[in-house]
Amino acid sequence: MDQAPGSPDSPAAAGGMPVCYRHPDRSTGISCTRCERPICPDCMVSAAVGFQCPECARGGSGTGHAPHASRPRTIAGGTVTDDPRLVTKILLGLNLAIWFAVLAAGDRLVNDLDLVGTVTYSYEGAQGVAEGQWYRLLTAMFLHQQVMHIAFNMLSLWWLGPPLEAALGRVRFLALYMLSGLGGSALSYLLAAPNQPSLGASGAIFGLLGATAVLMRRMNYDMRPVIALLALNLVFTFTWSNIAWQAHIGGLVVGAAVAYGMVHAPREHRALIQRVTCLVALLAIVAVVWVRTLQLAG
Repeated sequence: MDQAPGSPDSPAAAGGMPVCYRHPDRSTGISCTRCERPICPDCMVSAAVGFQCPECARGGSGTGHAPHASRPRTIAGGTVTDDPRLVTKILLGLNLAIWFAVLAAGDRLVNDLDLVGTVTYSYEGAQGVAEGQWYRLLTAMFLHQQVMHIAFNMLSLWWLGPPLEAALGRVRFLALYMLSGLGGSALSYLLAAPNQPSLGASGAIFGLLGATAVLMRRMNYDMRPVIALLALNLVFTFTWSNIAWQAHIGGLVVGAAVAYGMVHAPREHRALIQRVTCLVALLAIVAVVWVRTLQLAG
């Protein structure tokens, strides 16, 4: 009988390390992304995301079922697609479209869509989430003004997005992006000055960065590059002027938490745990917004 590497009956070496299901004398830290059985380097077959065992690579399920009984799935249980960049392209196009609209409409559109509104108003006259304009938590995620701002964010989206979309699947990747962006907006709303505007996809981008770190750890990849990149971005976050660090940290925390729930959920309850993870993240965001609104109304 085949066992998942995390089950009590999975084969393990004396030191507790899983061993290859085809070569019991070889310990390994790599698992098939479809059936999750441990595989050694000689058995690994490169796939769109990670590695598969020989049976799964040939089209079988890896668990004794016929090939047609199991459709190819990503490490998070998403459907493998022909274009793992589709959602990334749509998000990138939406950000660019709104940026061009801002160029055409000017500050009026920025005032209508950013987290607060016109900062030249007094606090009492400032319009924003506190006045019931909840949509600003979402629209601020897609709003940019400066060329360097949108260029940096879109390059980061194009670099981080496709590998995550391929690993998670389209729906899960979109949920990760949106929750990360909303988490960044919520923390900015909670901690920033009431009349401080906040805009940009940086919260969502930091969420993708946190999710990348979680995914690489899950797949036992070398963590040094992503840790160095994360450290560098955090240095920029807290040393450069005019950066909403609250959005960066909020997006990073939510993105890492959601990704952890997605890639570490056991297969038998994967869909349920992933849905609960996203729901808990959304409820936490709502709670933060609610608490801040009560503070400002008091």
